Amino acid sequence: MTDRPLSIRSLPLHHSEDPVSGELTELDGEPVYRIGNPDRMTPFFVSVVSASDHWLFVSSTGGLTAGRRNADHALFPYDPVDRIHESSTHTGSRTVLRVVRGDDRLLWEPFSACGLGLYRTSRNLYKHVHGTSLIFEEVNHDLGLLFRTGWSATERFGFEKRSTLENRGDAPVKVEILDGVQNLLPSGIAEAFQSRFSVLGDAYKDAQLHPATGVATWALSSIPGDSTEPAEALRATVGWSTVDPSAPRLLSSEQLEHFRRGGEVEAETRILGRRGAYFVRHDLRLGAGERREWSIALDVDQGPSQVVELRRLLTDRAAAESALREDVAEGGRLLAHIVASADGLQHTADTLISVHHFANVLFNVMRGGTFESGYRIDVDDLLDFLHGFHRPLHARHEAAIRALGSEVDLPGLREWAAAQGDVDLERLVVEYLPISFSRRHGDPSRPWNRFSIELRGDDGERILAYEGNWRDIFQNWEALCLSFPEYLDGVTGKFLNATTADGYNPYRVTRDGFDWERPAPDEPWANIGYWGDHQLIYLAKLLEWSRAHHPGRLESGLRADRFVYADVPYQLRRYPALLDAPRAAIDFDHEREEAIEA
Repeated sequence: MTDRPLSIRSLPLHHSEDPVSGELTELDGEPVYRIGNPDRMTPFFVSVVSASDHWLFVSSTGGLTAGRRNADHALFPYDPVDRIHESSTHTGSRTVLRVVRGDDRLLWEPFSACGLGLYRTSRNLYKHVHGTSLIFEEVNHDLGLLFRTGWSATERFGFEKRSTLENRGDAPVKVEILDGVQNLLPSGIAEAFQSRFSVLGDAYKDAQLHPATGVATWALSSIPGDSTEPAEALRATVGWSTVDPSAPRLLSSEQLEHFRRGGEVEAETRILGRRGAYFVRHDLRLGAGERREWSIALDVDQGPSQVVELRRLLTDRAAAESALREDVAEGGRLLAHIVASADGLQHTADTLISVHHFANVLFNVMRGGTFESGYRIDVDDLLDFLHGFHRPLHARHEAAIRALGSEVDLPGLREWAAAQGDVDLERLVVEYLPISFSRRHGDPSRPWNRFSIELRGDDGERILAYEGNWRDIFQNWEALCLSFPEYLDGVTGKFLNATTADGYNPYRVTRDGFDWERPAPDEPWANIGYWGDHQLIYLAKLLEWSRAHHPGRLESGLRADRFVYADVPYQLRRYPALLDAPRAAIDFDHEREEAIEA
């Protein structure tokens, strides 16, 4: 096709005065909350969640960051919130439409700030009530078209960007489409490297397309570094589309402006030294009232065998699209199950209250975790926990614990442990908390909340783990124990056994123990110290609820010889030194830390 000039509407520019609105509604049969005219609001941040290890933070402007596990496995750069708000022109979703009417082709870029006023448009933002998808919508009243694009997560395929184009006019229309994503990161670019050496990282980028299936990979020519040792990059970010593979694919944004100016694009099969992108160029002819949908799927850290398997799957594109849709739906069902396990589902006369309750419980379990298996204990996981805390004890009792079976109920396990006459065994069995789905905040605006979503081991099996800053995790467990009161003893034991002899708590609690801050003079956010401002109220609440649920157990626990103190390398200064410098009350004992670590 030869290049032809594009047209845009002539002045005057249109300026919508429609107010911002909000309501619960349905979209394609799914319950959602709709914000009308979100572009008239100050930019705000939204998180899209999943039942797996995805993290996805999206600005109302369209900019975003996403990835798996933690910021070192990012699909799009993990930036502070203000940069994400400003990144919509170069990171994340981007769509350019050319609407053909006779000899004219009209340019329309949905969600673009530079196109505001050229057409009479209205925008909506939809979020699923369970938080599993976010959909941007723009209606072009002059062209009679509606365009939607949205994000959701899929365990099998990573992230799905699903787009919809609908003809709301009364005549057929042809639309030339360039739709995709920008600023994709290859596998192997850690967050610290990207934030400091992003341009250097560009030089290592190698994007390749498999034309027969449309599968693209973004990898590194080698792992960046100054060592003479070889460092081959063996994993890649992977993308594909449900659009027929004969439609041209672009692996960079280099031809984007040319398409915007009316030109045609040429398929890219390999791009070196450029920031990653994945665009699909295709045409649609829509009858009056007709709509069409297509998807782009993206995932991180895929090995060679996984790429080959994906190519094989895409030899049947209809089956691949069906598998993608089913996996997205299955992820939604699994998330609802996780939240339901912590009493997050309710149905009242006020639907909005029920939705709000689901969100409260969802974010509570995402920070503190939940007991997905209730009071059933996996014996292998219990033994792994004991091995990590006390290897001689693990060796003494392993055979007897395995004799209990592959699973055991919590009351029976604790009764058995108490009968063994080993106070360390009893202490650790009570303190054992089979929690999953826990992580810290993960908000890019909070440097003290670096997160890692550890849900599966190296073998792919689901694992039990938790981590959280002291205040965060105990306030989440406080609410969780209303649903699981039999774990009150375990949470209280974790609290007391991670408290120092002088009555303070360290910084962070994890399944493997606890952590403390270390001196870092050049880091403005580093500050060693105890965090005792919220200590007593959390413990008081746990003790109050223990007494309410289990009368008499608290009093008997006061005489139990199964509590310990946390060994933290902080030394409180002597009283005269505190009088001289009350804001410098602690010395860090480096030798003691080395001994503890050993």
